[in-house]
Order: sequence, then C-alpha cells, then structure tokens
Amino acid sequence: MQIRNLFVNVWWARHLMVIVLASTVTALFLVSRAEWSAMHRWNRAVGDVSLVLVALAMALGPVSRLWRRTARLLPYRRELGIYAVVLALVHATIILIGWVELDLMRLIGFEFHPGLQRYVMVQQGFALANLIGILALVYGAILALTSNDRSLDWLGATVWKFVQRGTYVLWWLSVIHTGYFLFLHFQDYHRQVPEPNWAQWPFVGLVGVVLILQTAASSATWSKARHRDATMPGTS
Repeated sequence: MQIRNLFVNVWWARHLMVIVLASTVTALFLVSRAEWSAMHRWNRAVGDVSLVLVALAMALGPVSRLWRRTARLLPYRRELGIYAVVLALVHATIILIGWVELDLMRLIGFEFHPGLQRYVMVQQGFALANLIGILALVYGAILALTSNDRSLDWLGATVWKFVQRGTYVLWWLSVIHTGYFLFLHFQDYHRQVPEPNWAQWPFVGLVGVVLILQTAASSATWSKARHRDATMPGTS
C-alpha cells in the first residue's frame, strides 16, 4: 500500500496524522504567546486548535463537492472531530482549575462579595459565553462518541446521519464562544485590557473561509440540480 493511501484509508494512520497536526499547531500557538501566563497560554492554545480542527472538518464537505478529487479526504472528518472534542475538554479543564479555581459560581459569572456575604453577578458575558462553551462541549462529546461504525449500526443510518449533521450546530456554538473571548471579554470598564490577541483577525478569516466554501458548494450543487432538471426529458 502506498504511503499516500495509507494515511487516507487506514484509521490509525489518520489518527496519527491529526495528532501530529494538533500537537504541532498547539506548540506554535504556545510559542506565539510567550508573554502570557502559563494558564492562559495553554487555555487559549488548546481552545484555538480545537476550533481549527472543527473548521477543517467543516471545510472538507464543501471542498469535496467543489473539487471531487478531494473527496478521498472525507474520512478525516471523523478524526478531526474526535480530537477537536478532546482538546475542547482539555481547554475546559484548564479554565475550571486554573481560571475559576473549581468555583462553579465563578464559571457562570458570579463573584463572592465580602460585604454582602453572597455571590453577585458581575460578568454576564463571561457567563453566557461559558454556558455556550459547555453546550458545545456536551454536543461535541455526543458527536465524538457516536462517530463510529458501531454507533451507525446501533442507531441506524437515518438517526445517525441526523445526529452527525449537528456538526453545524457545534461549529457555530464554538464560533460564538471563541469570538466573545477574542473581542469582548476584556472590554468591561473594571477589567484591565491586555495587548490585542493576534488571533482575532485570523479567526475572522477562518470563519469567513468556511462560510465562503459552504456558500460556493451549495451554489454549485443548486446549479447542477437546475441544469439536470432542465435537461430531463419532458421539462420545458
């Protein structure tokens, strides 16, 4: 078997490729933010790489419809999705332990007020973004756990395809969650504003590329369907 076919057709080779890709990009992200604290460097690095993997999985479908030769890469969507969820879980664990210090009230935007001797809401955006992130993680875990042939046999093709189409939901939940922390979280008047995160505009570009590919693929599919209907016998 040729090496090229090995890394497309053999499941363990695809896992290896995605692990190497994710590890390399994570290391680059860590180096690019050397001035940050260790917690925030790791938190953002694994979170950003998770989003990149989801974006690649989202792009493979439309790319394969626009350029048929790339359809052989479609099996990679499974491994990309699995490791995106693994990294998202690591990202959430770092936030839970390193940022909010296992205080679940802080995770949803509350802080303890010594004078009032109770928790008060101080970060509504932080709360909403984290709830969206938790929802994305749970949804992603369902997709990852059912992304196998055994689940396909157990659920049946119709139900399995319906569940797996939820990738679009996962993608947009991830985009909203990431966008908040890149652009909005540090805009509150009481919070020190750090140096701009270099990932802001690459993030916009990544989302834009996925949207363009999806729009182009949908347009191409629609045009082919119109052409096919127009050339069928008995149509006017």
